Amino acid sequence: MKLTKAQTKAHNEAEAILTKDRLSDDEKLFVLDNWQEGASHNNAYAGAFFTPSGLARDFSLEIMNGHVIDLCAGIGALSLHALWSGRAESLTCVEINPAYVEIGKKIVPEANWICASVFDFAPTRRFDCAISNPPFGKVRTRSEKGMDFEFQVIEIASRMAEAGAFILPQTSAGFRYSGERYYLRSESRKFKSFSENTGITIEPGCGIDTEIYRGDWRGVSPCVEIVVCEFPAPIFSTPLQTGLFDMVA
Repeated sequence: MKLTKAQTKAHNEAEAILTKDRLSDDEKLFVLDNWQEGASHNNAYAGAFFTPSGLARDFSLEIMNGHVIDLCAGIGALSLHALWSGRAESLTCVEINPAYVEIGKKIVPEANWICASVFDFAPTRRFDCAISNPPFGKVRTRSEKGMDFEFQVIEIASRMAEAGAFILPQTSAGFRYSGERYYLRSESRKFKSFSENTGITIEPGCGIDTEIYRGDWRGVSPCVEIVVCEFPAPIFSTPLQTGLFDMVA
């Protein structure tokens, strides 16, 4: 991604901040707002774009109190605001990109950072809440079902946590609220198929209009919704529907 001069200057300042052993809260926010993931990584190919700080702050309203796992954690925007909200008793962050993990450890040093694919990570405990802003759409995965990546992440999360909160593209949310005059149900064929096959219900949260942050994403301007899920009780003797790993209680 080609950066403007101003973006390059801010990115270089963020890089300098990241050489420090310990960051202030203001420095953490500066890195989140100005470290450009597209400067050295093809995030567009992976469908991965970092959550704007304002959206991450509002998202924290939907997090269930307790032990939280952040899947596809990036450099920790959702987890930082989960921590600052006081809702996260503990944090586990799973991220496949090692460069992101190293930055995340400075943004949220309180979290347990794990460099792994969400498909490979097999937790030995169950969490109270799973959170994620997953890559959207047809990202290369191991699913035999061909479902979009965001749905795969929700399915995986359902085997790890009691409930979940996610940022999804509006077309995958099952409703339209952000940027609209009023709330509308809008269930696509993929949405209905996912709900029917998994028994997972995806619902709107407390009603955050994410449209105000649409211009704050870097490299994209997606229309997204914040959704919440309460997951069915797991059957630990049965492998994941995606056939990727077994949960251990």
